[in-house]
Amino acid sequence: MRPAREAEYTDYIQGRLPSLRRVAYLLCQDWQRADDLVQTAITRLYTHWGRARNAASIDAYARTILIRTFLAERRSAWSRRVTLFSAYPDLPAAADADPDTRLDVRAALASLPPRQRATLVLRFYCDLPVEETAAELGCAPGTVKSQTAKGLSALRRALDPVPAEEN
Repeated sequence: MRPAREAEYTDYIQGRLPSLRRVAYLLCQDWQRADDLVQTAITRLYTHWGRARNAASIDAYARTILIRTFLAERRSAWSRRVTLFSAYPDLPAAADADPDTRLDVRAALASLPPRQRATLVLRFYCDLPVEETAAELGCAPGTVKSQTAKGLSALRRALDPVPAEEN
């Protein structure tokens, strides 16, 4: 890569690394795996930088690589056989956040299938419309809508208190 293009790539990554890392964490629920996911994604972005910098949105291009890397990793046999336990604590929560609620939401999000989790992260954390989410996931808008509905339904079931039995 030419020095000017390499500097452009480096500047882009330095500015976007924290947000890519947060999205990766929401997908995999582990900071170390999130770092590995981001590293793989930015390496792929580097190899396709010429195409990425000419894309309508470099952020969307990078996020698409990140999401597809996550989904490909989840499909591999390695991810089903190996479970890594984090020795590092999570980042501190915002001062006004309820820690119990945050843990409940995290656990509920982690329990979703990878495709539903990716759909919800793109739709609600990244605030993407259905069409952009479909483009990043490489699927039809109808699939995004159904995955969103199923994911939200599963989150509601996981987060709703158990109804009291009537006597």
